[in-house]
Amino acid sequence: MSSINALVSWPAAPLTDSLVRKALDQLSLTISFVDKAQAKSVTPLLQWCTYDDMDHELMHFNRKTVLSSSYTFRKALIRKHFLSRIIHSYTTKNPTSILKNSVPRTFEIEISFADELDELWTDELWELGAELDNGKSWWILKPGMADRGSGIRVFHSKEGLQEIFEEFEEQSDEENEDGDGNTQRETSVVTSQLRHFVVQEYIDTPLLFDPTETTKQNPKIDELVGRKFHLRVYCVAKADIELYVYDRILALFSSVPYTSLSARDGGDEGADIDLRPHLTNTSLQTELGESNVRLLDELENCHIISGEENVKFTTSDIKSLRADVAEVLGDVFKAALQNPVHFQALPNAFELYGVDFVVSHEPSNPDKKLHVKLLEINAEPAIELTGPRLTWFLEDLFKRIGQVCVEPFIVHKEEGAKSWHVGETKYNFIKCLDENIRAMGSN
Repeated sequence: MSSINALVSWPAAPLTDSLVRKALDQLSLTISFVDKAQAKSVTPLLQWCTYDDMDHELMHFNRKTVLSSSYTFRKALIRKHFLSRIIHSYTTKNPTSILKNSVPRTFEIEISFADELDELWTDELWELGAELDNGKSWWILKPGMADRGSGIRVFHSKEGLQEIFEEFEEQSDEENEDGDGNTQRETSVVTSQLRHFVVQEYIDTPLLFDPTETTKQNPKIDELVGRKFHLRVYCVAKADIELYVYDRILALFSSVPYTSLSARDGGDEGADIDLRPHLTNTSLQTELGESNVRLLDELENCHIISGEENVKFTTSDIKSLRADVAEVLGDVFKAALQNPVHFQALPNAFELYGVDFVVSHEPSNPDKKLHVKLLEINAEPAIELTGPRLTWFLEDLFKRIGQVCVEPFIVHKEEGAKSWHVGETKYNFIKCLDENIRAMGSN
């Protein structure tokens, strides 16, 4: 039996630590756990740990004996403004890519103070300004380097965006004065620490379900209340490079019923809008536990609240969404590979990402009524928010990562991978990319 030394370190994520150790226990390997000091002098070595605890130099200079659970350079994927850039570049070169219609229209903003907007409207943000002047769409503001819902706001006018940045400045001043780190809003940010923002067109045709329908027998249709949700998709990149999408997808629901922004009279926006019907980030709904988390498969036969009456969500719908997600992510990673400064695939690395999609429902579209729209990609996703009910789902995910990414590297067994074609599913993973890229040479 092959053996390996393993550095497992997740100080802020005990559930992840437990899942990693359990996954390693199920492999046909003899595991010796080591600490960071010991890891520098033992081989072979697996670093399945946080990015900050990982010895990236050790991984770089020992390509054949050190396997790590993160790529060193992957900002092109996990920073919202970088992701926007690589997708724009890729779709310009590949106009028939599925990405052309699978990402909301996005603009970048680099700003520190609200009064800088006046100049930006006549320069970098001229196109966004024109969109706001026609008043037809709502937009959502996101900090490029924040997560868990921090700094998200919605607006539909230049004045609304101005008010949002003025609000951020006030909160920054209050924090500097108080020194206690507390804010009045869970989604506040400190603009003195953040310069990069993205503005995305708000998808105002979301697919809506009532998640409580999955627990009711013979529910009354007129009592169902539509709520917005987003898909949380887990994908794993391996070596240089294969990409796999875990075929069990989560649906994360908002805490309150959906209300359309387009129905508003335009008077209130920015800080005055109740974000709860529109934000589906579980980090902002921790008091609700797992009640708003479902598997996408659990929604089969649920009534679609948006659109036509008495239409149900089908197995075919689920398969179509799953296939679209895999195709989108395949092209996203192709786009990232074209930017080697900010994404470098290494032969001795693998990484788990949590990817968020919203599903747009367009009943009047005769060809395709459901469309996935990519929102963001997260490294070291907050899996602990999935909840105890679906712990089995996470245990299986990490077990599959061990089987597909860890074991073959140690025992040098890649025969099965050669016959695993793009589009084929094994170990609950859909293979959606297989590119023979040699990043930065080999050791």
